[in-house]
Amino acid sequence: MDRIEQKICDIIEQNQDKIKDFGRDIWKHAELGYRETRTAGRFAEWLRGLGVETEEKLAVTGVKGYLNGKGAKGTTIAVMGEFDALPIAAHVDANPETGASHCCGHNAQLAGVAGAALALTDPEVRAAMDGNVVFFGVPSEEFVEVDYKNGLREQGVIRYGGGKCELIRIGALDDIDITVGHHTMTNVEGDIALANGTSNGFVNKMVTYQGRAAHAAGAPEWGIDAMNAALLSQHAVDMQRESFRDADTVRIHSFISKGAEAVNVIADDVRVEYSVRAKNIEGIRDASRKVDRCLRAGAVATGCGLKNITLPGYLPTIPAPDTRALDEAMDAAAGKYAVDHVGEQHTTGSTDYGDVSSIMPLLQFQTSGYEGALHHAGIHVTDEYLAYVVTAKIFALTAYKLLKNGGSYARALLESYQAVLTKEQYIEYMESMMTEETLPMEPLPVIGE
Repeated sequence: MDRIEQKICDIIEQNQDKIKDFGRDIWKHAELGYRETRTAGRFAEWLRGLGVETEEKLAVTGVKGYLNGKGAKGTTIAVMGEFDALPIAAHVDANPETGASHCCGHNAQLAGVAGAALALTDPEVRAAMDGNVVFFGVPSEEFVEVDYKNGLREQGVIRYGGGKCELIRIGALDDIDITVGHHTMTNVEGDIALANGTSNGFVNKMVTYQGRAAHAAGAPEWGIDAMNAALLSQHAVDMQRESFRDADTVRIHSFISKGAEAVNVIADDVRVEYSVRAKNIEGIRDASRKVDRCLRAGAVATGCGLKNITLPGYLPTIPAPDTRALDEAMDAAAGKYAVDHVGEQHTTGSTDYGDVSSIMPLLQFQTSGYEGALHHAGIHVTDEYLAYVVTAKIFALTAYKLLKNGGSYARALLESYQAVLTKEQYIEYMESMMTEETLPMEPLPVIGE
């Protein structure tokens, strides 16, 4: 550890109570995607207090702070934290105003970025880096509340459901060369880990079956059962599973968001949401096409009307080819905590960091300090130092290591990375996966003639 690295750690150590308070405050005031106004305001206030030039309201609530000012020369590293939480109102610390709770651990990401800003804005530390650092707070990573986000899309407020996807679209990542991201893990999985594996991407489907209500016992012949259409389509999807390649790790899951009104009434309005995931773009397209076919079959077989809106979700994550800066940062920050440098596993979950990794190098790490299952009402913080303070050290040290010595590590990473898509190709893909299909309901039958 050189003198500047030690100073970074010392500054964060000296301010650990402030960083913990910040993480605790975000934990207690969880907000949902594209509505994180208090969180964004708190983060922007923190950056302005450090003299950082900020841009706000990017993709509705995003906040971008420039260490050396917008347009500064040299390689630009983004240290990124996510604003949003999950709609899990049953958590003991859920925000009573929003019904949201940080069962995803995004509050730790944001506390880490805030803590990194404390250290990297030190004049001596800033002068030791050849390039710029962006402190980026981003909205809406959790792909939930799809009806709400689709409403924003229809109003023209956003185009894509994922915050990073929207930031790419509007050009807010155009001046960034490398992104550093973080995820929370629980203590049962370890303390600190490199997260340099692959992940599934996905598309989301919002499906409405239109039937005709009738008395289920007295006059079933006058009805067209939308619930039967939904159930038949789900069975048809199940019948497709043997057609997927194992290498594509396809996952298809759905839930009925609106069902029948009563047991003795034939359902006339049933709504289903699908997530269709795979490890690569080809797999996503193939699985999406097959699901569409099944949804259509449910409508045709029962005579129901169909409306199937497909929204682009996230792309698969692409591992970084050179993780030396992050590996060294994790070791330097670890102290008593164990570090896992393997980081090559595949997860069938998804994140919009995958979209970032498709157009630029992405370095990701995990820290714990939590117990319980992620995305579950039982998760809670058990070690604020690990969750918030160590995270801040790793963010700050990674940015410094990338940019010190004339930015040699950053150059090596950029030279070894090959983009999957250009920004233009990315937008073309996203637009191609945004479709709407409708089928009319069969006309009222003529009976008794």
